[in-house]
Amino acid sequence: MILAHFYQKKGRTCGCSISGHAGYADFGKDIVCASVTSALQMAVNGITEVLKVPAKVEVLENEISVQLPEDSQCAAYSFLEALKMHLEILSDDYKGTIKVKVSEV
Repeated sequence: MILAHFYQKKGRTCGCSISGHAGYADFGKDIVCASVTSALQMAVNGITEVLKVPAKVEVLENEISVQLPEDSQCAAYSFLEALKMHLEILSDDYKGTIKVKVSEV
């Protein structure tokens, strides 16, 4: 299962950590994993390359985390909120493959 943990501060999504494997199909053939990876890449590239926000992005063996700086543009928060919404929809469409958790920090 993919665990998508989103962090909110004062009601704004300011970071996330995504790890795991959906288990929908074999590695390399899993459309849920591909969907999550593509959505995450789009959100991170939108934040760092389009908006030029110096977000902290960390890529580990089986985990990617993104943390926005305190003074981020409003649009940067929107990219993360859109990612969260997208993963919640995927979670509904592909039951048992993604768990979305939200915590206040």
